[in-house]
Amino acid sequence: MADSSETSLRDAALEYHRNPKPGKLEIRATKPLANGRDLARAYSPGVAEACLEIKADPDTARDYTARGNLVAVVSNGSAVLGLGNIGGLASKPVMEGKAVLFKKFAGIDCFDIELDERDPEKLAEIVCALEPTFGAINLEDIKAPDCFIVEEICRERMNIPVFHDDQHGTAIVVGAAATNALRVAGKAFEDIKIVSTGGGAAGIACLNMLLKLGVKRENVWLCDIEGLVYEGRETEMTPQKAAYAQGNTPATLDDVIEGADLFLGLSGPGVLQPEMVQKMADQPIIFALANPTPEILPDAVREVAPDAIIATGRSDFPNQVNNVLCFPFIFRGALDAGATEINDAMQLACIDGIAELARHTTSAEAAAAYKGEQLNFGPDYLIPKPFDPRLSAVVSSAVAKAAQETGVATRPITDIEAYKQKLNESVFKSALLMRPVFMAASQAARRIVFSEGEDERVLRAAQAILEETTEKPILIGRPEVIEARCERAGLVVRPGRDFEIVNPENDPRYRDYWGTYHQIMARRGVTPDLARAIMRTNNTAIGAVMVQRGEADSLICGTFGEYRWHLNYVTQVLGDKTHRPHGSLSMMILEDGPLFLADTHVWSLPSPDNLAEVALGAARHARRFGVEPKVAFCSQSQFGNQSEGSGKRLREAIAILDGMETDFQYEGEMNVDAALDPDLRDRLLPGGRLEGAANVLIFGHADAASGVRNILKMKGGGLEVGPILMGMGNRAHVVTPGITARGLLNMAAIAGTPVQHYG
Repeated sequence: MADSSETSLRDAALEYHRNPKPGKLEIRATKPLANGRDLARAYSPGVAEACLEIKADPDTARDYTARGNLVAVVSNGSAVLGLGNIGGLASKPVMEGKAVLFKKFAGIDCFDIELDERDPEKLAEIVCALEPTFGAINLEDIKAPDCFIVEEICRERMNIPVFHDDQHGTAIVVGAAATNALRVAGKAFEDIKIVSTGGGAAGIACLNMLLKLGVKRENVWLCDIEGLVYEGRETEMTPQKAAYAQGNTPATLDDVIEGADLFLGLSGPGVLQPEMVQKMADQPIIFALANPTPEILPDAVREVAPDAIIATGRSDFPNQVNNVLCFPFIFRGALDAGATEINDAMQLACIDGIAELARHTTSAEAAAAYKGEQLNFGPDYLIPKPFDPRLSAVVSSAVAKAAQETGVATRPITDIEAYKQKLNESVFKSALLMRPVFMAASQAARRIVFSEGEDERVLRAAQAILEETTEKPILIGRPEVIEARCERAGLVVRPGRDFEIVNPENDPRYRDYWGTYHQIMARRGVTPDLARAIMRTNNTAIGAVMVQRGEADSLICGTFGEYRWHLNYVTQVLGDKTHRPHGSLSMMILEDGPLFLADTHVWSLPSPDNLAEVALGAARHARRFGVEPKVAFCSQSQFGNQSEGSGKRLREAIAILDGMETDFQYEGEMNVDAALDPDLRDRLLPGGRLEGAANVLIFGHADAASGVRNILKMKGGGLEVGPILMGMGNRAHVVTPGITARGLLNMAAIAGTPVQHYG
């Protein structure tokens, strides 16, 4: 009888697949179809032009159709992982899931195709007939040895990549995990003995890959349900198994496990016993990959071999060997390079990319997705996590480069670094819009002080700043705490060596700092004793004093605490006749482009003068991101239909701007829908001075601005860059507690741009 946790998981999984609509996929149009003109271009008669172009030059199918970014996941359901021969129809949820992973991790569109065909040659014929539709084929869950036959026929006949993921995807991830496991154990491929269980498609492919990595054929011992594969054995044999025959007499797994360095299990539960592990070499490597129950559980291994290096196929243990680390990105690189096949060099490049990435510092995004896990390279972290966003650029570019070098790329990617940047822009939504800001920041090595220097997000941002910019981070915090948290997070940076530390508990500049603060605040009720206390306990005030004294160029604070609390100390220390807060600006990156919102934090009820300043600042900052500002003043009032309230203040702000020399479009006051829908706006106010949809929204009340910001962030899929504090000459920015490490890096780039570059 299933326990309550299993029942709960079953119910949750079924609910996930059933609601809000059945299945995990839908088709969405990528072009507008709103009127007769759109219809004439999308279908008859306009579609004929695209057809004729493709007939004249088949390569243009990539330009006029989705084929260049479309993969088929094809299965007959004869060997569904963990479920066996369940047939094509029952396998459809798995194939839909595969399609979702393609889209999620690599932006590849995918159709799942389940076929009711058992004959491998007929199955191959059907797949070959799909070539006009797809840019690549992912074969999935086809039993051995049929899968070998299907793939071989398809590769011979088709001029697009054909990849059986159960074979090669598993082999690639096993190869990456083995590469790093041997590095940890101090062993080499050419020296190790391997004992493997399972002679199916994945098992054979893994062994083939390990030979390509340097393992000697004579050092491989393959066992299956009948025991050792040996010369002359007739039961349960295939040509693929026979290639790994050892000796000419029967033997069991227990007989051959003695002295093995690596156990590779792709078989079933309980196959490897603890007493067998005891017979293995020192620091044995155990890859128990059967799902859902591995050949041996990690705890059982640890009891007899505490130093063992263990991987499984499960997400609840360290080192999950998961094909999602491979297949989205190998297809991404192959499609982008126009590869005609996925060859050995491309697969080996994939292995190198995955293995190398695990040896680097973990990404902030992966750390957030796997909170609580230690993601430092070592026995419990041999391969990256699936949600590491760096996989796309690193692995896909390595694959594309290998395709080019081996002559199978019909569209070689000559600038690999530019390709990596493009891939990063598809993963990090802010990357494209932030590019001009990072370029401007690279022209000056500004010193950025972070008041919450002990926060892990700040530590990760500091490392990224050192890797990606010319800026110099300064962290306020206790050195021993920062050191310990860097170590725990797997970061290579260290206080004192890589960045400056200001220790609020013991810094030689303490007297100078409290003296400066007291000098600024002496006639505002701050006594020397209070100044001393603040300089011991208030990191935001310390950071502001550093900027005031010229020891830092800009302050970033606010990763915890209330916005106006931080703003108060920033204004106290850094505010003067030239520098005072004008407002805060948030850039929301949405699916159809950026939308700027102001003022979200500084003014609760901004005056007309405040609103005019906010508009001027927002327009300047929009241009920093390469966006030509179109400003809409938003209110409940619509072009004067309400005489009082926010509409009145917005009209007065517009009058102030009308009396100035401005170089951007603005209009108002209006509802948000009128701001974003030019057709609606033209019906309400024909001949208005704003062209097209607004991209900067100025609100007459902070509640409205903040509400829209949070709705877009939480429900609209928007990614926020900011808030940017306008009016302080780029000397300080107050962020919010929800900011990520990537968000802090973006803010550091903004803070790292000298004010003359954008003002």
